[in-house]
Amino acid sequence: MASTDPSPASPIPATPPSARRCENCGVPLQGDHCHACGQPTKGLVRHFSSVIGDFFDTVFNIDSRVLRTLGPLLTRPGFLSMEYFAGRRVRYVTPMRLFLFLSLLAFFAIQASIDFNDSDPNVTVREQRDNVDARSAAIENADTIAQVEASRDEVLKELADARKKLEGVPAGGVAGMAGIEIAEQRIRESADERIDYLKKVEAAKLAGKPPPPPPVQNVNDRGLNFNANGKPWDPVTNPIAFRWLPRAVNQSLNRRVAHARDVLKASNSQKPLVAAMFNVLPQTLIVLMPLFALMLKVAYWFKRRLYMEHLIVALHSHSFISLALTLVLVFSWLQEWLAPDGGFLRGLFGWAIGLTSAWIPVYLLLMQKRVYGQGWLMTLVKYGVLGLCYSILLGFGLVAAVLVGLLTM
Repeated sequence: MASTDPSPASPIPATPPSARRCENCGVPLQGDHCHACGQPTKGLVRHFSSVIGDFFDTVFNIDSRVLRTLGPLLTRPGFLSMEYFAGRRVRYVTPMRLFLFLSLLAFFAIQASIDFNDSDPNVTVREQRDNVDARSAAIENADTIAQVEASRDEVLKELADARKKLEGVPAGGVAGMAGIEIAEQRIRESADERIDYLKKVEAAKLAGKPPPPPPVQNVNDRGLNFNANGKPWDPVTNPIAFRWLPRAVNQSLNRRVAHARDVLKASNSQKPLVAAMFNVLPQTLIVLMPLFALMLKVAYWFKRRLYMEHLIVALHSHSFISLALTLVLVFSWLQEWLAPDGGFLRGLFGWAIGLTSAWIPVYLLLMQKRVYGQGWLMTLVKYGVLGLCYSILLGFGLVAAVLVGLLTM
């Protein structure tokens, strides 16, 4: 009769005495981390070169995954997001690390482009500044409204020509555009004030009264000029005062604005303000990122995707924008460096800049179509609505970045 005793369990192999054990809990190790307490086998007490290598691998993830990530990120819309959803994650750089690295790279490139174009006399507004000051003085000394309008229209036309020159300068034209807008505003305000004064003089003559005194002007004031409480702002005589803020906070706010005004006047340009804005712009985009993912969640509510899936899509799309913008700037630098006088090479780089810029909206549309899988009509409608809403949101974010940058100068 066959024995009914259960077969004995397979014996557990004994742990060799020489096997590595966790230095924290003593459990035999099966890899680079203890499966019982989680402590890694590597500490900081080792060769410094090994620590540096681990640091760069942790922060930048510089290995073969970079090449496997950047290629599809640039040329295959939605591929990385779909791979992540399918569970194939270890072969690519993680979405958050990819976004942080490429966004910082783009910001450094933009800042370098601003510095480069600010030193280029053919692109900056510096060549227009003295002319604007001279025309402002001419407007303030004009005796007739016709003279004021003629001087105003002439300088505005020159500023419009300078604006056209900056339209072909990617990113680096931000500082120049800001300077042109401020100069245009200053010319219009100066002309309006002079016209208003000349009208008052004419009315006084008709009434047989003495003409009013001319307004005090300071054409060399390139600081901050705005009104508070209906009068020109002044940190002492007419400060900013929000009733819902404590007095100490209002005082600190006025001190910071006054400091920003002094910095702008001393630098004789708007570059410090632009630099301050870019200092806080990365944090601004990081704040906007989850809001864009929330917009995707609302737009594709019936797809029943998790919020984190939309956040992955947002991270990959913004990573692509950062990479494409960096390439545009690199092509622009190469164009100015290798072909400053024109020719075939300059045209080739021009085509590269144009195609890369045009690829950005097409890429984002294809990515939205492939990831969410809706028909073209609904995809186009949602793409347009999302683009409009995010543009408005980004505009508010940029304004906030300017204000924060202004107060932290």
